[in-house]
Amino acid sequence: MATPRQLKALLLPHQQGTDHVRRALGNLLEESPALVGRTHRAQQSYWHCTPAGLAEAAASGELAPITSRTTGKRIAASKTGFREHGLALVDTVIAFHRAQLADHADWRVEVPHPTPAGNLLHDGVVLLNNGFSAFVEIDRTMSYARLIAKLERYDAYRGAPVAGRGNAARPPRSHWQENYAGPSLERQFPPVLFVFAPAPRRAAPDMREAAFHERAGRVGSVGYRLTVATTTLALLAEYGAGRAVWRVVGNHRGEERRTLPALPRLR
Repeated sequence: MATPRQLKALLLPHQQGTDHVRRALGNLLEESPALVGRTHRAQQSYWHCTPAGLAEAAASGELAPITSRTTGKRIAASKTGFREHGLALVDTVIAFHRAQLADHADWRVEVPHPTPAGNLLHDGVVLLNNGFSAFVEIDRTMSYARLIAKLERYDAYRGAPVAGRGNAARPPRSHWQENYAGPSLERQFPPVLFVFAPAPRRAAPDMREAAFHERAGRVGSVGYRLTVATTTLALLAEYGAGRAVWRVVGNHRGEERRTLPALPRLR
């Protein structure tokens, strides 16, 4: 799901206005069967792929294979909170795209991963242009207890049992290694990136970020088994994902922020 403004930012950043994007969307809507769908709410249009549109996108070969056929229609037509969460994720994708850290096609959303405590559902998984991956979580209204519980679920995923039996040439590898470590046995568990976005009747994102740091810093796995960093959607929009906007959980240097390549290595 995305708005015309977001699609212009991703696909036609130098275009003035959204007229060209809206005409293209209108053409896709008039295909038979329609390749996109549209929902109107509060004088704003939200667009999403139809099943036919997803099939067309998959046939292009430009997107990673997916097993889900979720179209985004449910999010576009949903209540404000769920929809705004989805839009915040798209804005995060745009920030990475503008910084040339990752192309918009290098993202997967709502990916379930097995842990001993049940599935972990990531908001997003991004393959960065340096070949490494990162897990991305968007927070608008989730309680701190649920955020910490999700962080602990990441630790459970990191320690999930190995997949397969391995062989003489290669020892058995865990689920995350099979999916995100590539051929390297030295690669570390991907960082977990939290993006705090605004929401009505909630504390400002920077205040929620600070409160999260206070609580997450007490989680024993952070800094040893997990690298966790945070930012706000406002910082991403103003400076971009490639600048020093990421604050490391457990970092005792006050409000220092770093770039993604400068995140600390696990001990």
